[in-house]
Amino acid sequence: MPRRRSGTKHYVMISTVAERYDVHPQTLRMYEREGLLTPVRSSGNTRLYDEDTIKRLETILFLTRELGVNLAGVEVILNLRHQMNEMQAEVDRLLQAVREQLRDQRATVRREHALVRLGGDAQQPGRGSPQG
Repeated sequence: MPRRRSGTKHYVMISTVAERYDVHPQTLRMYEREGLLTPVRSSGNTRLYDEDTIKRLETILFLTRELGVNLAGVEVILNLRHQMNEMQAEVDRLLQAVREQLRDQRATVRREHALVRLGGDAQQPGRGSPQG
């Protein structure tokens, strides 16, 4: 599928998708009934497939044709994949929040609270001479 400008969606009719992927339109309708695909509908109630829906179809076809997974298995795999993507997004959000918090803390640490003293002072107060 050719790349489109960002922000513009390109839709393909069910007959075009069926022909391109060598799938009967009735199979695509069944995938929709089973909740595996959710094409948008035109004002005339025609099923229209966008790039994301077509990618999902490609995954379904790979799982069923190449790996022999049945539709119940496809549903489980797609649901697990969705959950993993949501969890990854949550981890990314948490990691970003931690990074921001660390950056903010670094900016507010005062020099006297630093772990290492800067400057030529080799002895710490009250510790005596380094020779012991």
